[in-house]
Amino acid sequence: MKSVVLLLGAVSALAISVPAAAKTGDPVAIGEGATLDLTLDGRLRYETVDQVTLPNEAEALTLRLRFGSVLKLGDVSFLGEVETTRAFAEDYNDTLPGNGIEPFPVVADPENIEINRLQVSYMKGGNGVTLGRQRIVLDNARFVGNVGWRQNEQTFDAVRAQGKIGAVTLDATYSKSQRTVFGVDSPNEHFDGDIVLLNAGAKLSVVEAKGFAYLIDYDTRLAFSSQTFGVLARSEVPLGPVKLNLLASYARQSDYGANPVSYDANYLNAELGAGIAGFGLKGGYEELGSDGGFAAFQTPLATLHAFNGWADLFLTTPANGLRDYYVGASKTLAVPFLPGLKAEVIYHDFDSDVGGLDYGSEWDASLGFKVGPVGLLAKYANYEANGFAADTEKLWLQAEYSF
Repeated sequence: MKSVVLLLGAVSALAISVPAAAKTGDPVAIGEGATLDLTLDGRLRYETVDQVTLPNEAEALTLRLRFGSVLKLGDVSFLGEVETTRAFAEDYNDTLPGNGIEPFPVVADPENIEINRLQVSYMKGGNGVTLGRQRIVLDNARFVGNVGWRQNEQTFDAVRAQGKIGAVTLDATYSKSQRTVFGVDSPNEHFDGDIVLLNAGAKLSVVEAKGFAYLIDYDTRLAFSSQTFGVLARSEVPLGPVKLNLLASYARQSDYGANPVSYDANYLNAELGAGIAGFGLKGGYEELGSDGGFAAFQTPLATLHAFNGWADLFLTTPANGLRDYYVGASKTLAVPFLPGLKAEVIYHDFDSDVGGLDYGSEWDASLGFKVGPVGLLAKYANYEANGFAADTEKLWLQAEYSF
C-alpha cells in the first residue's frame, strides 16, 4: 500500500508540474543545415505479481528514464541515448544473481544504467544505413522487437540498411550482439553471435505483404540458434461503417549454426478483427509448432509480452509447442477530461501443439487515458494453469511522459 501511495503522489505531481501545452521537443537550428533535438522519456510503474507456488507476493515500484540527443547535419544524423532504471520498492526477483534472499516472483526490471542507443545514420527518401547500437522493430515485433514493455529496452549492435523502390520496401540487418532487458549487471546482459535479419514487403491495393528470413547463430545460447523463413499479410477492408482487419502469417523454422538439436517446426497466425464507432472485436489463432515434442518454434528476439498473454508464462515455447486461441474486445470512450480513454479485455486458451496437453487459460484487461501530457495505464493479467504451471496474477499501474 505504501508503494501505491508513493506512485499516486508522484503521478499527481507529474501531471500538475508538466503544463498541458508542453513542447514536444522540436529540433533547434544550431547552424546552416544543422539541428539539435533533445529527448526525454520517463515511465513510473508499480507492479505486483502473485504466484501460488511462491510464499511472497512481488512488489516493484520502478522509474525508467531515457535521455539523449539527435544531431542532424543534412541527411546524416547522430543519436546518443542513456537509459537508467531505479527501484523504490524492491520486494521482487529482479533476475540478477545474488539480489535478495526471499523467494519472490520475477519482475524483470533490474536497476540499471547503460548506453541504450549510440548510432550514426544516413537517410534520404526512405533509403539509408544506420550503424551502431540501435532500436529495431520489424513488422508487429513477433519475431524482432525492442521488448518495449520492460523498463530496460532491448537494442542491437548492428548495421542496418533500408530502402524503397516504388511500393517495395527492403530491410537488411547484420548484428553482432543482442542487448537484452536484463541490464549491465546481469550475466545475460547481451547475447553475441551472427544475426542476419532480412525483410521485404510491398503494398498491393488493400493488402500489405511481407517476406522475411531471420538467421540467428549464437555464440553461447546454442539451443536458440535457428533459421526462420516466413510471410506476413495484413489488410484493412472497409464495409460501410465497419472496418475489417485481417492478418495471416506462416513461417518455418529449423536449427542453424551451432544448435546441437536438429528440428523443424511451423508457425501459424490468423486473426480477424472488426471496428466500428470506437468499438473493436478480434479473434485469432496462433501456433508455435513442435517437432515431436523434442524442440519447438522459438522467437528469442521478439517483443514477447505482446503475445500469448500479459502474464508472460510463455516467454520460451514449451517443447511440445503452443496453441493460443484468443478473443478480445476494446472500446474508446468519449469521457470529459479523460482524452483517449480506452478499455480492453482479452481471453486466451492455451494448449500444446503435440501431446494433447492443457496449458491453462488467461484473462487480460487494461484501461488507459491521458492527464495533460502524461499517459496513465492500469493493466491486469490472471493466468489459471490447470496444473501445467503456477497460477499467476499481475497488476500494473503506470504513468509515462515523453518530451
